[in-house]
Amino acid sequence: MIHIDGSQKSGSGTIVRFAVGLAILLGEELHLINIRAKREKPGLRPQHLKSIQALQQICHGTLSGGEIGSSEIRFKPGGEVKGGYYEWDIGTAGSTTLLAMTLLPAACFATGAMSFKISGGLFQDFAPSAYHMQYVFFPVLSRMGINARLSIIRPGYVPRGGGVVEVTVEPVTGKIKPISLPSRGDVVGIEGVALSSHLKERRVSERMVEKCNQVLKSNGYRAQIEVVYDTLALQRGAALMLYAKTSSGGIIGADMAGEPRRTSEDIARYVAKSLVEDMATGATVDRHLADQLIFYAALADGVSQYRIPRLTEHVETNLWLAETMLGARTEVNRNLVRIEGIGYYKK
Repeated sequence: MIHIDGSQKSGSGTIVRFAVGLAILLGEELHLINIRAKREKPGLRPQHLKSIQALQQICHGTLSGGEIGSSEIRFKPGGEVKGGYYEWDIGTAGSTTLLAMTLLPAACFATGAMSFKISGGLFQDFAPSAYHMQYVFFPVLSRMGINARLSIIRPGYVPRGGGVVEVTVEPVTGKIKPISLPSRGDVVGIEGVALSSHLKERRVSERMVEKCNQVLKSNGYRAQIEVVYDTLALQRGAALMLYAKTSSGGIIGADMAGEPRRTSEDIARYVAKSLVEDMATGATVDRHLADQLIFYAALADGVSQYRIPRLTEHVETNLWLAETMLGARTEVNRNLVRIEGIGYYKK
């Protein structure tokens, strides 16, 4: 049995989600204690429980302690992860992308292709945006031999949710390939998407693009940003995404969701400045991709290395979990992350 103390490092829900997912790959029972001990509302929240239950479903595992507020669970994986089609409704504006991200490591080694239709929120603070997953995370994973695609069926925002994404994951052929991005090279282009729902009369998407281009131009950059006006969402909302492609093959993204009293110009200013800040560090990945790649590098067959904008709590937590559960060797030297993968393969 694997024993994990959920109060270590960030003490966040990240430990819950990925500890269970990695236990499935290892085929070992997991005993997780002190769940989210450092958070204002400790224990399992609805979105964490939904993630565990989804993982339980795809491997026919058994779960004890699976209740809202639980500080301790035991999870025993069932058989192999089956390919096929699954649907989950988070029931709130909880993040669809966090659920998809939770399922992804197990889906990479399923018996066949897996498709998930997930309903909930797509754009909100403190969670990966659907655009970041679509234009940054999945394209970088494709360099490691992971073929995953995301389609946005309907945008969803806080507080109503109601957004829908579909994610398809093909099983990895053999082993995950390591990724090597030690230096950034030149920025060869910047693209983006400015989305707003039921806000065309206020020119929200266009205003985000105008302010974005203004900030980028003052820093010596130009961007091609698509203007999208949506009418399918259940409520008004907005989201902006920028991503820079580099000559070394890296992709650096920045994004932000709208919120009441957060103006189009505020969103654009934040996103453009975040992108410029991350690029100015010489990083080859952005501040979000920095921690998202860790588990795949740890599972890969060989040494991965990439340069991050800065060392964050999320990076430290994921490195610790990859070392503790998978036995991967990791180090960070002057913001260069180096991970010796374990060469995981489905037996």
